[in-house]
Amino acid sequence: MFGLSLSRRLIAIGGAGLLALWIMLLALYYLANGLGRTASSPPPRQIVAIALLLKESPREKWPLLVDAATSPILDVRVSGRDLPPSDTTDLWDDPEYRIYRDVLGDDLLSIRLLAPERRFRRPRLFQGVVNPVQFLVRLSPDETLVMETRTPFIVSWFGLPAGLGAGLIGTLFGVVALIALHREIRPLMRLAAAVDRIDPTAAPVPLPKLKGAAAETRALVNAFERLQTRLHAIVRARLALIGGIQHDVRTFATRLRLRLEHIPDERERQKAASDIGDMIELLDNALLAGRAGVGALDEELLDLVPLLEAEAADRRIAGARIDFRPLPPETALVIGDRLALRRVFANLIDNALKYGRAAHLALTAGDEWLRLTIDDEGPGIPADRREILMEPFVRLEASRARKTGGAGLGLAVARNLVEAHGGILEIADAPTGGARIIVSLPLFTSR
Repeated sequence: MFGLSLSRRLIAIGGAGLLALWIMLLALYYLANGLGRTASSPPPRQIVAIALLLKESPREKWPLLVDAATSPILDVRVSGRDLPPSDTTDLWDDPEYRIYRDVLGDDLLSIRLLAPERRFRRPRLFQGVVNPVQFLVRLSPDETLVMETRTPFIVSWFGLPAGLGAGLIGTLFGVVALIALHREIRPLMRLAAAVDRIDPTAAPVPLPKLKGAAAETRALVNAFERLQTRLHAIVRARLALIGGIQHDVRTFATRLRLRLEHIPDERERQKAASDIGDMIELLDNALLAGRAGVGALDEELLDLVPLLEAEAADRRIAGARIDFRPLPPETALVIGDRLALRRVFANLIDNALKYGRAAHLALTAGDEWLRLTIDDEGPGIPADRREILMEPFVRLEASRARKTGGAGLGLAVARNLVEAHGGILEIADAPTGGARIIVSLPLFTSR
């Protein structure tokens, strides 16, 4: 039922209400036309007509007339006995059956309910075939017309078929259940909307106050309230830990760089400096990805063209083969973290230069997205390895040697940062046969 929209639930409630109304109209029609009494009390004129036909017809035709008068609601037979059966209830003085005495006169011998008389009459939930009414009409001094009512279906004490009453009651219960269910689901939808707004890095979201809701629903709201409080506490502690680690490690790295000057061997000094640089880069990548994971990135309005031109210029000065085809004169504006986006572009460009010997950058814009493609001239990336390659610490080269590649965090960090900006990172084939990295970011517009 949670999957049903509000309109569908309202349609279900309205349909059940119309069904209940239809069953009530059928019941009114049934009662207004006397159909309930017809089964237990046949019309007096019908009894008179049957009795007159038998009196005026020869006895050899009586079996045919009896068969013609017998129906599912009336049993007709001719008996030589005019004594009513025992263990029955006399209805002779019942006001409802006085009309039979007026119409049949002295020919009517008795009217009896074929059930024992009780001292206290209580309405029965169901009655019908177990309580038929018997009419004894004199045909002649020696023959008696016996007519017993039959009810081919079970009727309730107020004269309606049991199925009709059960359907009406069941439908009304269904309407009430649907309304009650809708009343309980509505607070859950409010809770779901509030939970969608929960941001562990922002102020706590006020959850709905559910007065009169079920105990289970209130318990669920309280559980989400406690969960939100714990999430905010965890995020605050994590951000504090990240900030502390980043500050202390950079301090230690600065000290190590100062001590490198005392290493007499120039080659060993350069290797140690490179190791410290790799360590700082690895730490920066991990910490930046951690900030993105908890939504702690800064936001500002950025033009990607100057950022990409600066990255390309730095590497071009170092002798790398890199070119950049920017957008036409219009700017490429996005909302994002400057440091995080520079890290994304640096990782992807360095990967293209390291493994593909060149980096060809192109920036295009659509109605809602900015699209950056980075093509290299390497062997490319197999299609079956592209998804797993964007997981942390996964490389195409199987060994863990740093001289053959990085730690396997570049693509993973880039994807996390791009997704934190609401974008998409994809791997495809470059037109020249190498690998193509596609970065799509939401375009900022005045709208």
